[in-house]
Amino acid sequence: MPEQSYYLGVDIGTTSTKAVLFDRAGKVITGDTVFYALETPNPLIAEQDPEEIFRAVLTSVRKTIRKSEIDTKQLKLVSFSSAMHSLIAVDAEGSLLTQSITWADTRSAKHAKYIKERLNGHEIYLRTGTPIHAMSPLAKLVWLKDEKPKVFEQAAKFIGIKEFVFHELFGTYVVDHSIASATGLFNLEQLDWDREALAVAGITPEHLSHPVPTTHQLTGLVTEHALFMGIPENVPFIIGASDGVLANLGVDAIEPGVLAVTIGTSGAIRTVTTEPKTDPKGRTFCYALTENHWVVGGPVNNGGIILRWLRDEFASSEVETAKRLGIDPYDVLTKIADTVNPGADGLLFHPYLTGERAPLWDANARGSFFGLSIHHKKQHMIRAVLEGIVFNLYTVLLAVEELIGEPVRIQASGGFARSDMWRQLLADVFDKPVVIPESFESSCLGAVVLGMYAIGEIDDFSIVSDMIGQTHTHEPQEASAGIYRELLPIYIRLSRLLTAEYESIADFQRKHLE
Repeated sequence: MPEQSYYLGVDIGTTSTKAVLFDRAGKVITGDTVFYALETPNPLIAEQDPEEIFRAVLTSVRKTIRKSEIDTKQLKLVSFSSAMHSLIAVDAEGSLLTQSITWADTRSAKHAKYIKERLNGHEIYLRTGTPIHAMSPLAKLVWLKDEKPKVFEQAAKFIGIKEFVFHELFGTYVVDHSIASATGLFNLEQLDWDREALAVAGITPEHLSHPVPTTHQLTGLVTEHALFMGIPENVPFIIGASDGVLANLGVDAIEPGVLAVTIGTSGAIRTVTTEPKTDPKGRTFCYALTENHWVVGGPVNNGGIILRWLRDEFASSEVETAKRLGIDPYDVLTKIADTVNPGADGLLFHPYLTGERAPLWDANARGSFFGLSIHHKKQHMIRAVLEGIVFNLYTVLLAVEELIGEPVRIQASGGFARSDMWRQLLADVFDKPVVIPESFESSCLGAVVLGMYAIGEIDDFSIVSDMIGQTHTHEPQEASAGIYRELLPIYIRLSRLLTAEYESIADFQRKHLE
């Protein structure tokens, strides 16, 4: 009987780090999630403690290994997924000079606009694949240089959260091509740092980590950390890629024409091409998976984070009800939303509570209800919030379709995919069948499959189609889809008409809240 093999995927997300242990067939053995805070003292700041996140990585792995009770000699690899666009300044000793400035931080909005309008930003985007926006480490660096010059000058390295974790584990600064391709500083054709982008940021390659392929392996864990996690020091760690591109791999959306839709804390629409492809209009990203797989799409800031806001600020009684019944508060919210007609009786919600990336690329964008009348109740507002998140994703789909054509299939994943109401809503708004894999651990599974490829256990990614298990398909309901076809043009026009007002209200908030 062949020896059993196990593979550990670790996903460093915005609100939690998750470790999931798989067997070779892709079956989930066990897993663990450790949550942490996103510090948002005002609408512009969104930071995290890198050391807290590193502890979450160690703890999630430790708990997963303990719960699994496997013989750790059978652990073949640990492979990583991570959120993109974070920026951390460290000094020559590796000590923190800043918190982790996340993708949701918008303090560099004016600097991004300046880069775009005055510093050849569009040409930089066309080479680097990262739209010029406050999410981008390029814009964050320019902001840091202008607003915190002492910190900027003291910094020996500017890194992301995964680089921080790997430096703690192995004592070296490396960055995978996928995370690097999301910085706005990385030339997609040359697979190296872009000279013009570095000049705009005011840094040299020595300020950044060494770029390596997503299949890069590291061994020789720091003994202390290996002992804490309960794994051998010589287990190969695969640097992996970003959560977005690995989610595509993890839901088997890696063939051209297959579209992946993900809603986690944030959200995205992505498809795979065989070579780098950027948008002449600057609306979409292009990030690396491997040298032969490039992921094109659009990210949104406002996914599950909006539902959490709705739960925390407007649904205290519903949360209490859920606690008494022993059910998830989000299930209560979706059940309430399902009592309301599609279209929420003409109530629209623009979910731009943290600015917005695709399709607006406007860090000044702000949320709003439109069409509110005395007829509307709390349940209408809940429904409108859920619909607004999906409406916004639909507008991203329009941009992606313009670039790569109409998708042949849509694969959905993320926390929202657990909800039947959400899945049907996506099918109705998109007016297309939506396929949902049984496995919800798409980024961790994608990391593991990439890891298996890295160590030579598989020759390609075709194994994923067997690993994701059974799929479920939701067909659009014509009556609901027809209502959304009427509302979507209004929704899209509104966001365009409010562009100048977004800037005005954001300026007011910066003036009075900073």
